[in-house]
Amino acid sequence: MKEAVLEMKQESRLKKLLRDFGRIYTHNALFAIGFTICLLWVLVAIFAPLIAPYDPIAQDFTQRFAKPSAAHLFGTDNFGRDIFSRVVMGSRTSILAGFTTVILASIFGTIYGGIAGYAGGVVDDVLMRIAEMVSAFPALILAMVITSALGSSLFNTLFALVIVSWPNYARVVRSMVLTIKENDYVAAAKALGTKRSRILLREIIPNTIGQVMIMATLELGNAILNFAGLSFLGLGAPPPAPEWGAMVSDGIDYFFNWWIPTFPGLAILTMSVGANLMGDSIRDLMDPKLRKNF
Repeated sequence: MKEAVLEMKQESRLKKLLRDFGRIYTHNALFAIGFTICLLWVLVAIFAPLIAPYDPIAQDFTQRFAKPSAAHLFGTDNFGRDIFSRVVMGSRTSILAGFTTVILASIFGTIYGGIAGYAGGVVDDVLMRIAEMVSAFPALILAMVITSALGSSLFNTLFALVIVSWPNYARVVRSMVLTIKENDYVAAAKALGTKRSRILLREIIPNTIGQVMIMATLELGNAILNFAGLSFLGLGAPPPAPEWGAMVSDGIDYFFNWWIPTFPGLAILTMSVGANLMGDSIRDLMDPKLRKNF
């Protein structure tokens, strides 16, 4: 009986979620555009091997610098590699790097900020001074330093991006926890003798998830841009693996062959803009003053 009731509740929640999503999608053009762009790129990344017409690392010197045509939609680069195939396959690395950075940074930042805000006192001061110390450096420059020190590799680049990203989440979650921990249901949990760690994990942090998800959506575009920036400087995925930022960097040496940097640059632009449009719309939805737009 209990299982049936639980299934009914879950089904009703799912229906409500789908109904709310449909309402937002049909009533807010910016959200619809941003979500559609991101969804298309995610689908491209998933089905990249089926979409790419050529091997992205196969060289054909007889086709060097071929202009966009029916045979090569985005043209070819200085090694005769098909740029369309490289952009499609490169979406896997770039988009995965963005999502990985956002997920890991948000998880660590949420736990870190939750502990700081709930503990208070000296613990809060020490933890937030550490976060401010990391935030004091320009994110891209600090990521460059970390990646250079550890060595150029995809793992080290992602590690560096997570390091420079988590303080943003920590500050937001801490400010929310300072307010949430004063609520009556937290006081009731304390009165019942609930452990502090359980109160933090079961009562407080779940109430910050919505804001963290909005922030993560907004940061997705920045994460992709930062990863592309590091790859542009040669600190991302090692060649000849296709990656959008590295492809733009390769095109700089062949400026008059405009198609080499243009198409991967457009991929970076569209994915970043799509994520920002979607994040801005979700943020407006959570603001009671702006919710009427939905």
